[in-house]
Amino acid sequence: MTDKWVTLFEDYLTNERHYSPLTNQAYTEDIRDFQHFLNETGEADFLTVSLSDARIYLSYLTDKEYARASISRKISSLRAFYQFLLNNDIISDNPFSYLHIKKKGRRLPSFFYEKEMTALFEAAEGTKPLDHRNQALLELLYGTGIRVSECQGIKLEDVDFTMGMLFVKGKGNRERYIPFGHYASEAMKVYLSEGRDILMKKYNKDHSYLFINHHGDQITQNGIQFVLTELIKKSSLTNNISPHMLRHTFATHLLNNGADIRTVQELLGHKSLSSTQVYTHVTTEHLQKNYNTYHPRA
Repeated sequence: MTDKWVTLFEDYLTNERHYSPLTNQAYTEDIRDFQHFLNETGEADFLTVSLSDARIYLSYLTDKEYARASISRKISSLRAFYQFLLNNDIISDNPFSYLHIKKKGRRLPSFFYEKEMTALFEAAEGTKPLDHRNQALLELLYGTGIRVSECQGIKLEDVDFTMGMLFVKGKGNRERYIPFGHYASEAMKVYLSEGRDILMKKYNKDHSYLFINHHGDQITQNGIQFVLTELIKKSSLTNNISPHMLRHTFATHLLNNGADIRTVQELLGHKSLSSTQVYTHVTTEHLQKNYNTYHPRA
């Protein structure tokens, strides 16, 4: 019976909430972990879980020294699962709706300064097919702020060079158009003719994904991470890098140069403005410049 409800919940997440397979998997794993906990403690029935049981599980996770973020995610997954059961009249109360975990202060996202981005672009220079791919990949990630999953899934037909627009399908299958600039446009054109076409013909591949690996297949998210890590090694920078760091940089540079937060929200594909507000920090140089310009006693 338990497996039945977990399967129905998975179908709900996929077909009604339009969650990605990775998100769906995370929810399911959290539920399975709780099921294992119930089996170990002799309370294996999902449908009879009480608030007391939920609190005991929270204490168990804390004693196991799970990170605060991991505990918060697990409780959130279970809260969603039991709300699903409640909405379908399987249970009369959601025991996890009463658990509230104090959130840790949100850290400011890491980003690159413009000089650091210049060093990255210089590290990507080269004349080989994969060099051209790396240049286009870097230009597009920085120039549009797209997520790595969105970047991986871009197809040729999603790129409109005439309008300078990129069609992206983001979280929850939400679709949006993002403009891209001259640098990204030129880098992609060179990559298509002197990189992608060469590799596709060499390995006799035929698909429409924009970014490919050295064998001509669609690049993976780990592959994109590897490319960026290698660029850091070639540059003079010492930072750790992730595709999301380029997304942070995109948003930070837009806001520092006068873009309004609603525009940045739309470009990033954030459903809620609160997700975008974390980027309203500005660089110390920008703060100093504005202070010197506008304060009468500066």
